[in-house]
Amino acid sequence: MRQRLSSEPDRYRGRRRVPTPPRSRYAAVVTTAFVGAGFVALGAAALPDAKTVDPSALADLDRASASQDLADRAEDAARASRDDRSATTADQAASDAWLLPLQEYQFTSPYGMRWGQLHAGVDLAAAEGTPYKAVADGTVKLAQYYGGYGYAVIVDHGNGVETIYGHSQKVLVKAGQTVKAGDTLGLVGNTGHSYGSHLHLEVHVNGEPRDPIPWFRDRQADIKLQVDSIFAGVAPS
Repeated sequence: MRQRLSSEPDRYRGRRRVPTPPRSRYAAVVTTAFVGAGFVALGAAALPDAKTVDPSALADLDRASASQDLADRAEDAARASRDDRSATTADQAASDAWLLPLQEYQFTSPYGMRWGQLHAGVDLAAAEGTPYKAVADGTVKLAQYYGGYGYAVIVDHGNGVETIYGHSQKVLVKAGQTVKAGDTLGLVGNTGHSYGSHLHLEVHVNGEPRDPIPWFRDRQADIKLQVDSIFAGVAPS
């Protein structure tokens, strides 16, 4: 029998076995997997399923949405009503405002007693041929030679209010014609009982003359200061 020499290398020496993982490590891995799966299952159970939402909750949401929509519509309607009232008020203020018949003139004679009789209007001196305007919307009642007024225009503004423009060089409108505030009615002149080129202006209410100065002031215009809502409050120099 051959005896192995101690110097002969061991044929198995140098080989390594694959180490087997310890049982405790394997158990920890398996345990972690199960615990993780359990947390996932619990989390999934806690989340609501869209198919199983309580129908009454959806109905409540629908009712709340409908109520908000109605509230929004009501607010829009109220806002539109406020806007309409504001526009109406602005339109009414514009219709109540009167304009001066001339932009540049010299105030020469007021309303009142003069030479023992009533001077029923105001006199506004201006160069002959200067165009004069309607002070407010209305309908031309007369446009012709009219006794001591010379060539004159009378405009009916409704509600018993009329204006008379006297001593014209020429009238440029006809009876029955509708005019707007600022439309040209005629040219300043010196016809009739006149002593110089000027526009004689009267305001009548139900056939009775009124002082044009306070009348115009109540309607956002000042004849003596030559100010109205169009000319922005600066008297001509």
